[in-house]
Amino acid sequence: MTTSIQTPPQPAWGAAGPASMFSLRWLWPGADRAKDNHGAELALLTEGGLAVTAPAAAAGAPAPAAEAAPRGIPAELLDVEIDEAGNYVHTLAIRSASAGPKHSLVMTHGYFTGIGFYYRNYGALSQVGGWDVYSIDWLGMGRSARPPYKSRRAGSEDERVAYAEEFFVESLEEWRRRMGIERMTLCGHSFGGYMTTLYALRYPERVEKLVLLSPIGVPDAPAGYDDALRRGYGPERNRHRTPPASGNTPEYEEPKSPLGKPGLVQSAIFRTAMVLWERNYSPQWLVRHSGPLGHRLVSMYVGRFGWLSETQRAALEAYTHQITVLPSSSEAALGDILRPGAFARRPLIHRLAGLRMPTVFVYGAEDWVDYLGGEQALRRLGPAAAAGLHRVPCAGHNLHLENPDGFNRILIDEMAAISAAG
Repeated sequence: MTTSIQTPPQPAWGAAGPASMFSLRWLWPGADRAKDNHGAELALLTEGGLAVTAPAAAAGAPAPAAEAAPRGIPAELLDVEIDEAGNYVHTLAIRSASAGPKHSLVMTHGYFTGIGFYYRNYGALSQVGGWDVYSIDWLGMGRSARPPYKSRRAGSEDERVAYAEEFFVESLEEWRRRMGIERMTLCGHSFGGYMTTLYALRYPERVEKLVLLSPIGVPDAPAGYDDALRRGYGPERNRHRTPPASGNTPEYEEPKSPLGKPGLVQSAIFRTAMVLWERNYSPQWLVRHSGPLGHRLVSMYVGRFGWLSETQRAALEAYTHQITVLPSSSEAALGDILRPGAFARRPLIHRLAGLRMPTVFVYGAEDWVDYLGGEQALRRLGPAAAAGLHRVPCAGHNLHLENPDGFNRILIDEMAAISAAG
């Protein structure tokens, strides 16, 4: 008689892997001590008006010096373990003091960012009565655990995409389960908008409302896109807009004129970038392996936000550098879900019909992600799910960071509508 041993199903992620030996990471001391080094993140959140309690230091770590109690809105940073291997989702929790039934807002960040990029929004959102506000770093990003991400690019494109989606959707569901949240309003930016949409499709009973902030991966790529990539350039995003007075907004407009052939240097650079993209190299990889040059690259990126105060810009730069140089993990997923040029391998437009909860799209008025994709999506949704589209003035892709007042008003109104409905 043979007895078979049933192996419990394993999550899409695994135990933490070793850091690469071939880098200049040693030039940034403490890069691997993410769980104990909250300084940059705390400085940024404090600039947003929060009084944050950080997670307890790991065993053996030096105790922080005693400080006066911080002033601001009480908030807590948590490392919520989601499996027996100790993998965790880094979480900001701002809990309401209101009595009675509560709603939960869960915010998810975009690519190359983290919890800290919403620092200009938490204060206003936390003032909505009866709401707990949570913000998470996706597993393998930000300051969450960094388990190995084992891309399926050697298999079919469907396998490659399915693994990436499973990694994020199931880790979010395990986080929700361990937090004891029954239903939530999910707010996802860019990459986070893509993944929260997939979560809402798989677990509709857990999502009260879906708020998508400039989500990537919605529309189909334009005709001829793959051929253009093979020839060394991609089709131009058409920024033509039908005048609102005409009442005619096409679902997608193709470029009206052919593009000129790129020069040899531009074509070579683009082809090289395509090869690196398909092999899952990321901007984080470049920063992580560039030592002091990597810090300079981060400084240039954050320098675009010139309207921030010098203190806030320094805090954002330190925070961004820290979450970028941590060990590689799920950042590689971007090449699995998107083709070069930021068009999805499996566009959401063909899957959105399954959404059942109210769904809102929000874009910056100067966003590089085309809001016409959101309009096209709303036409595919049923009347119960198509809840509207907003454009935030004086804002680009990072609309919540660039025009926090305009963004906060929109999200607060959406929260108030849920409260009013009971």
